[in-house]
Amino acid sequence: MYHGKINKARKKKKFHEGGFPVETRIDKGKKKKVKSKGGGLKLKLVSTEHANIVVDGKPQKCRITGFVENPVSQDYSRRHIITKGAVIKAETPDKREIKARVTSRPGQSGLLNAVSL
Repeated sequence: MYHGKINKARKKKKFHEGGFPVETRIDKGKKKKVKSKGGGLKLKLVSTEHANIVVDGKPQKCRITGFVENPVSQDYSRRHIITKGAVIKAETPDKREIKARVTSRPGQSGLLNAVSL
C-alpha cells in the first residue's frame, strides 16, 4: 500500500508539551498559578502545612506534623514529597495525632485532601 517514505501528519505542537511536575512538600503554604489550555488557570500546591482530613466522617482542617511514606516511589519517600496515596501524620484541632492517606492530587488541584487510617 505505502511506497517509499511515510510522512507524519503534522509536526509537534507547543501545546503537546507537558509541564514540570510540582513536588509538594511540608512547609509554609505556597501555591503556584499555571496557565492551562482554554485560557483557564490551574493552582499547583508547592508546599503546605495543613490538610483537609476526613476524621470520623467529618472533614477537618488539620496541621501536618510529619511524613510517613509514599508508596509511589522510594525516592519520593526519601525526599518527603507528597503525592496522591502518600501517608502523612497530622494533628486534629482537638490535639489528636492521626495518620492519613492523601486522596487528592496536590500538584494538580492546589488542595491537600486526605482520609484518616
